[in-house]
Amino acid sequence: MWWVLLSSLRCIHYSPSSHPAPLCVPELGMFPELNNLLNTSPEGAEQGKLTLLCDAKTDGSFLVHHFLSFYLKANCKVCFVALVQSFSHYNIVGQKLGVSLTAARERGQLVVLEGLKSAVDVFFQPQEEPHPLQFLREANAGDLQLLYAFVRDALEPVDGGEAVWRCPVLLVDDLSALLSLGMGPVAVLDFVHYCRATVCREWKGNVVVLVHDSGDAEDEENDVLLNGLSHQSHLILRAEGLATGFCKDVHGQLRILWRRPLQPTAHRDRNLTYQYKIQDKSVSFFAKGMSPAVL
Repeated sequence: MWWVLLSSLRCIHYSPSSHPAPLCVPELGMFPELNNLLNTSPEGAEQGKLTLLCDAKTDGSFLVHHFLSFYLKANCKVCFVALVQSFSHYNIVGQKLGVSLTAARERGQLVVLEGLKSAVDVFFQPQEEPHPLQFLREANAGDLQLLYAFVRDALEPVDGGEAVWRCPVLLVDDLSALLSLGMGPVAVLDFVHYCRATVCREWKGNVVVLVHDSGDAEDEENDVLLNGLSHQSHLILRAEGLATGFCKDVHGQLRILWRRPLQPTAHRDRNLTYQYKIQDKSVSFFAKGMSPAVL
């Protein structure tokens, strides 16, 4: 049933016993070292880009919290489609990062679709009322048009007058949940395509999405989604668990791939790989094999 699926996703994606607690962060964003690696800051954020966040055999949710706080601090209008955690969870983490999601929502900077709550609401509202998660109550739902309409209405610039926010940003945590809830990969890719055409190209904003890599060769739908998004993305951040297993001094590695989809292959891609350790108030990044604990 749909509520069992959502509860399972919630437990899988966040386990307090297995992952470090939410972190406190300085002014530049969740992880200033990550901003340095990406050569960016809230004041100099690029526009018109699709960023793919991916995790494999580890929890990549720290990347979601980073970009959420990053774009709020950049004074962007943010539509956050949160499918696997409650708003209160993100708000608690945000407060520890120096960002109040509640205040951002009250001043109109942040629009949140809380999947765990909305999935319940969709079954108790009149059938004739459209809902972003309408596909949950339609056995043969084949598209995400109403979810796209929600994003478009949330981020559409106001006609006339000076713009209040810098640029629109769509953040989705996470697209793999849509597959678990019955949508096909083509429908999810179509949703991202329309969001990218509207938010990135028409409005010069950004789209950031998280997808999980299960590593299961039989999970063809997730592979189709991940490969399709990889070819469209301008920036890919892939958090991976260590092949050697758990290590108290190195929690994983982060692959950073910059892509220029329209350029010839020889000039298109640039990539770096760093290992990282999540600490009480920061995340340290270092070259492979260069952990201070090892040297």
